[in-house]
Amino acid sequence: MAKLVYSAITSLDGYVADEDGNFDWAEPDEEVHTFVNDLERPVGTYLYGRRMYEVMVYWETAHVAGEPPFVQDFAEIWQAADKIVYSKTLEAVSSARTRIERDFDPEGVRQMKAAAQRDISVGGPDLASQAIEAGLVDEYHLFVTPIVVGGGKQSLPDRVRVKLELLDEHRFGNGVVHLHYRTRT
Repeated sequence: MAKLVYSAITSLDGYVADEDGNFDWAEPDEEVHTFVNDLERPVGTYLYGRRMYEVMVYWETAHVAGEPPFVQDFAEIWQAADKIVYSKTLEAVSSARTRIERDFDPEGVRQMKAAAQRDISVGGPDLASQAIEAGLVDEYHLFVTPIVVGGGKQSLPDRVRVKLELLDEHRFGNGVVHLHYRTRT
């Protein structure tokens, strides 16, 4: 059975984007990006909301030939995975191996987890909130960035309680801390 994994780069005060929607402060350096690549390598399917898909689809056509190896590696990892975009408004996708689902169906995701050979990643705080509320997320990878942004788009939902077990932590040279948790039952 595959795991459903939620990964997010977040500010110290728990936001993935500030009040203006900016997340340039979260751009990973080479050390963090290489670490993220290794976490993403086992993922066979990405679940995205429309906004997260619109950010990530860049990797479908990014010209990475002259970019550092860690950037090229991520593009290859992303392109090799299947993608499901949950959106009521998106008319068409612009990446291979991608389909649109109009509604997030927790039972459908449970069945997908049971049948999948590789892990599944849920991307974006809105869709992740639905998966967390439905009790579907098995692991969390939070990359805490040394910045306080004071408000914006939260990385985790309000009014949801989930018991977690810390599996690992890693400190990076740029001050980012990776926290890896598993859901406790």
